[in-house]
Amino acid sequence: MSENFNLEIISPEQTIIKTEARQVTIPSFEGLMGILKDHISLVTFLRPGFVETQTDKGSDKFFVEDGIVEFNNNYLLILSSSAVNVKNLSKNQIDKMIHDSTETLSKKDIKDKEKYILSYKLDTLKEIKQ
Repeated sequence: MSENFNLEIISPEQTIIKTEARQVTIPSFEGLMGILKDHISLVTFLRPGFVETQTDKGSDKFFVEDGIVEFNNNYLLILSSSAVNVKNLSKNQIDKMIHDSTETLSKKDIKDKEKYILSYKLDTLKEIKQ
């Protein structure tokens, strides 16, 4: 019996991945969540971080800044305007995102929610850069 479930990551421009997965880890506001076959149904929001997928073909890591996740009947749908495979990010793109985020974080009128989100984004980008 297969331990896989259906996974689809979609951005406004394209379907980024559509496959069967054994496990997916998502960065939600509640914390990191591991999704396996027959997981309880859920709807949640993504915070900046990595969506890590494990399939029969290997594993992939996607950088996301935001998004919505729904899991129901062994179908995981991730909608994100910013999902990109880490392998496709250039050093220049990462450096620019780090610079822009740091600059925004240093503003005096920034709200706590934005600080929280930017701090996760910066931590994730610095991890990619290593």
